[in-house]
Amino acid sequence: MIPVMNRTLTAAGILLCAALTACSSSGGSSSTGSKPKSTESKQAAVTASSAMTQIATKIPTAKQSGVVTAENDPNHLLGRPGQYTSKVTFTDSRIKAAEVTDSSKGSVDLGGAVEVFASPADAAARAKYIEAVSKSMSALAEYDYVHGTVLVRVSHYLTPAQAAGYKSAAASLG
Repeated sequence: MIPVMNRTLTAAGILLCAALTACSSSGGSSSTGSKPKSTESKQAAVTASSAMTQIATKIPTAKQSGVVTAENDPNHLLGRPGQYTSKVTFTDSRIKAAEVTDSSKGSVDLGGAVEVFASPADAAARAKYIEAVSKSMSALAEYDYVHGTVLVRVSHYLTPAQAAGYKSAAASLG
């Protein structure tokens, strides 16, 4: 009687393993499973520099002026949890440096900045924070456009029509 019970337990174990294996591979074939990974890779490949290159093709007056690193980040946010993973600053030749409040290298007043985040929620949270701060201090006002994980910050020295070009460029980012 014991040998029959061992066979029953063995058969039950084999069926259980087969069922668990089937459940763990229910994501479909490997070619279907690879599509989301390539999409994730595509999104992960977006950097502030690559986004700025795309923007500059649509707005010829925009020129990258700096790359923010952990060592030169005035906000000390680069790479911190929930903050940008890459950032560049840019100038816009339609803005006269002599007319802006902050003409220091990398100032958003001179053109803007492109910040890339790990998630769209982090980008949206940063834009919301900047909006809250700038409401209380008009000198800090700016146009902010979020597209996925990218936040494009644009100087308030540009007219609304000029800034709309950045909004359109941000919406077309890959």
